[in-house]
Amino acid sequence: MQTTFKALWITEQADGTFKRELVTKNISDLPQHEVLIKVAYSALNYKDALSASGHKGITRQFPHIPGIDASGMVVSDSTGTFVPGTAVLVTSYDLGMNTYGGFAEFISVPKSWVIKLPEGIDLRQAMVYGTAGFTAGLALYKMEKCGQNPAMGPILVTGSTGGVGSMAVCLLKAAGYEVIASTGKDAEHDYLKKLGASTIIHRSEVYDDSPKPFLKTRWAGAIDTVGGVTLATILKACGHNGNVAVCGLVEKPDFTTTVYPFIIKGNNLLGIESAECDRETRLTVWNNLASVWKFNFPEEGVVACNLQELSEKYIPAILEGRTRGRVIVKI
Repeated sequence: MQTTFKALWITEQADGTFKRELVTKNISDLPQHEVLIKVAYSALNYKDALSASGHKGITRQFPHIPGIDASGMVVSDSTGTFVPGTAVLVTSYDLGMNTYGGFAEFISVPKSWVIKLPEGIDLRQAMVYGTAGFTAGLALYKMEKCGQNPAMGPILVTGSTGGVGSMAVCLLKAAGYEVIASTGKDAEHDYLKKLGASTIIHRSEVYDDSPKPFLKTRWAGAIDTVGGVTLATILKACGHNGNVAVCGLVEKPDFTTTVYPFIIKGNNLLGIESAECDRETRLTVWNNLASVWKFNFPEEGVVACNLQELSEKYIPAILEGRTRGRVIVKI
């Protein structure tokens, strides 16, 4: 059996800066959890880039291996739950945060974190979806639990060229919804149409800082990755009994609104937290992504790289807002 593996290793230097490098580690260096997995693919999320840059709010202890997403094959399982050779995926929980993550050839994780790969998707597609796709799926799952349906009207997606946003556009289209995509990037309109957006608006149209409690109704619900004034504006222009799922803070974390959208229009504000999502819901969302919500994300929105390219090119790019869609890592 292989005893060593390559990984993206983040170390804190004496001057307080952080260094990224590819290193060879021993498998015995991994946490002693129940399931050992040989990683086939991982994916880059903004949280990964923060961890890889030494953000102590994401990862407390260094040296560290980032990567909150991984798909691959089970090597061993001390509980006997997963037979060696089983295709699996792991997203969220503590993977890549304070537990060595998916930017490595192997991970060792608790059994409760492991999801058997649903029929209908392969290891690569699971990472094209990754935490971003799962988050979008969890948002739609919660919205529909609260009564959202395509007949109510279009759904707005903010930050629509980002990881979660672009996944949400595709997902909603696949689920039968009309999609309004909000973006500040005029050059990406054709891309958003390929994702499935029927209407594209400038992000300035979702920014109203007036004291008005309501605006003209423009959407039946929303998946918001932005927060701030944008979130308040979404609520002002949302139709009756609409659901607004919140899963990001690109603009800022705080926002000011009134109770009127809730007590006059019956709107729901839904928080989306994917890291500690319960297992039953997690399985349901992943099975939906592999079946009734399945979509083929356009290849022009997917960049594939190796660990070296990840470190040198794509981690800096996502921190500077220069990526779109998904960056997947072939391990």
